[in-house]
Amino acid sequence: MKIVFAISEVEELVKTGGLADVGKALPLALKDAGEDVAIVMPYYKVLADSLDLPTACETQTLFTEYKVYNFEVRVMDWHGIPVYFVDYPEYFMREGLYSNAYEAYEDNGERFCFFSGAVLAALQAINYSPDVIHCHDWHTAMLPYLTAYDNTGFFDRTRTVFTIHNAAFQGVNLLEKVPFLRHHPGILAQVHGGYINMLQSGIEFATKVTTVSPHYAQELLTDLGSHGLHERLVRRKTDLSGILNGCDYTQWNPATDSFLPEHYDVDNLLPKQTCKSALQEKSGLPKNVSIPLIGMVCRLTEQKGFGYILPILDELVQHNVQIVIVGTGDPKMCMDLGEFAQNNPSQFAFINGFSSEHAHLVEAGADFFLMPSQFEPCGLNQMYSLAYGTIPIVRAVGGLKDTVVDNRHSEDATGFVFEQPRPEALLACIRRALLFYYEHPVKFREMQQRGMNTRFTWERAAGEYIKLYGSMFV
Repeated sequence: MKIVFAISEVEELVKTGGLADVGKALPLALKDAGEDVAIVMPYYKVLADSLDLPTACETQTLFTEYKVYNFEVRVMDWHGIPVYFVDYPEYFMREGLYSNAYEAYEDNGERFCFFSGAVLAALQAINYSPDVIHCHDWHTAMLPYLTAYDNTGFFDRTRTVFTIHNAAFQGVNLLEKVPFLRHHPGILAQVHGGYINMLQSGIEFATKVTTVSPHYAQELLTDLGSHGLHERLVRRKTDLSGILNGCDYTQWNPATDSFLPEHYDVDNLLPKQTCKSALQEKSGLPKNVSIPLIGMVCRLTEQKGFGYILPILDELVQHNVQIVIVGTGDPKMCMDLGEFAQNNPSQFAFINGFSSEHAHLVEAGADFFLMPSQFEPCGLNQMYSLAYGTIPIVRAVGGLKDTVVDNRHSEDATGFVFEQPRPEALLACIRRALLFYYEHPVKFREMQQRGMNTRFTWERAAGEYIKLYGSMFV
């Protein structure tokens, strides 16, 4: 089967977030399963500055009533997968992918609607007729619509899959700000109050709609969990499915992790204490391998549950516990966490920023990993934590509910789970985890080992996608 990934970022090439991890891992897993895979993505400045790629075809031209777009299609071989780049300097030769240092680009809607149109033009130019175009998030959400309205006949057999990685980001733009679409046939039916919702268009026009965990798919069918898309998604209910993302165990493996001072595995957890001491030292906390240490690595946003965390910090440090939070984001949250760290230097550390070394060290050195998210489409850190024998403390939402088994309900428990979106519920869950740590050391070790033996592979995810692709041709 010929599958094209239309995506805005791919890890190893360019990355701003978790979308890039999927952009790397899933195409590689599909290729390993024997599928014919290609990727199309923008040719950003950061790529042009480091790569000197040949063109794959003659200069391409897209005509609209607004303007004429002349662009190049560049190509490289990446792990045996052809990656085609849409090279249009006016839109992509910028310092950031989606924003400058201060704010998102005002023309993001136009940029990525053009990119979606350029994907179709590029595929025709290189004579690559795909069975499936797999689109990801709002950046390529207009592709199913554009494919449906293509009148060349080239894509008559092509089916489209649209994956929602986070429904909170919808690509809502005034139509007048997206001139690429302004005079497109059928576009007015997609406009409401002068605005076009790109994510909504992907939901309506894709052959199949997926998201990144089974439970998040269920949440998207509720008014509370759909970010205003409830009615649209309910109409596509029979075509909506949740396929859990995988974890890249080549990068996240405590037995081989180059960031760790000492390696360990499921049969020998003792070196994890060395990692704990290293984390305490790097974070400016007193070294003490016996005190429970809670870690957290994330963006500082309301979504990640800081509305539950900040109100309980004073009570939390009344317990014999250390906490390390690594991340950046909301300035007020950064200020509050920094101030709390100054006032509680022996128990609380806040690292305002991000480094891979610190992120890996938190996963290895912490006893618990905190993810009290308001919503979490899939989540990856809980998978990393399980692999590192670091017990997740999570809220029962999205992919967290699909991957962490609460200790109250099963002998196969791998973590601690709370449900109610309240600070008190989080505090009670953390207290339950700390009590378990102190009173049941043998069971705690067994829980660590169960987590380390749990696997969420991309091979499994690829197999589910292959079945989904095939179902569109039955």
